[in-house]
Amino acid sequence: MVTAKPSLTTQVADDPADTLRSNPLRIGISTRALFDLEEEHRIFEDEGVKAYAAMQLNREDIILRKGAGFEVVERLLALNDPGTAPYVEVILLSQNSPDLSLRAFKSIDHYGLAVKTGSFTSGRSLSDFVPAWGIDLFLSNMDADVKGAVAGGAAAARLGVAPKDKVETPTGEVRVAFDGDAVVFGAESDIIYKEQGLEAFLAHEIANASNPMARGPFGNFLHKLSALRRVFLDEGNVSKVRIALVTARNAPAHERVIRTLRAWGTPADEAHFVGGHSKSPILKAIGAHIFFDDQEKHVLGAAGVVAAGHVPGPHDPNVPVIPAG
Repeated sequence: MVTAKPSLTTQVADDPADTLRSNPLRIGISTRALFDLEEEHRIFEDEGVKAYAAMQLNREDIILRKGAGFEVVERLLALNDPGTAPYVEVILLSQNSPDLSLRAFKSIDHYGLAVKTGSFTSGRSLSDFVPAWGIDLFLSNMDADVKGAVAGGAAAARLGVAPKDKVETPTGEVRVAFDGDAVVFGAESDIIYKEQGLEAFLAHEIANASNPMARGPFGNFLHKLSALRRVFLDEGNVSKVRIALVTARNAPAHERVIRTLRAWGTPADEAHFVGGHSKSPILKAIGAHIFFDDQEKHVLGAAGVVAAGHVPGPHDPNVPVIPAG
């Protein structure tokens, strides 16, 4: 039997630029994640919706300051080529009323962001609108909306405030860092550690080193981000889109990570197996623009140097998962 060679049609369909132009990477972001609305939110919490609405209307012409998710959104949108179908789309999702949307879009226009679409729900949960927009990644400051987005099939994370000690990095690059287990990968190995202990976990990972792990909540987003990375690879195999893995795993549990990424066709530009060490200095050295982790401890530790997103997971925030072996 003669095996047919891949057709030209198949080769073209696999081109990441064409694929993303027909189905772009879609980022949904709340107004509080894009802009600094902490003062306004305190008014909402302390004095209620009427005082909040009055404050927003009174400040309608005052440009909002940049929030935790602003830089990564700005850098992703800068990858698009003017006049052609975009690789990346950003949709603004807000529980504000449509009347209060003017300040957000005036600020977007002021900063020159190519954000043209959004939903304003007057207090209704945003979770139903995440699948309606086909969102790949949803960023918010609200736990309920993040969990709703996860239920709707999107990768989602809760951001805090903008970092105060971030590293200046070259324009034109986007650096995204991920934790491994229960974020990029499934939580199966975490469960073995939790139920059977470290020795059982290490034995399992050594025995299954060549077996790819299941996709975790950010697995699909990683695949799409990896396609964007491929669009911008140069002859030296360096891309404007850099992907880093920063995980508490270390040797010998590292091998399964590398082999899984290889099997998925989603290589990382950097991998850091930190064991019991803090992730924050590593993330600062990377110059990451955003970092995703399922453990509150690591998110809080990283938040001073990078926009850090907490990924909802099954773990007790006070119990470390997969420490150094």
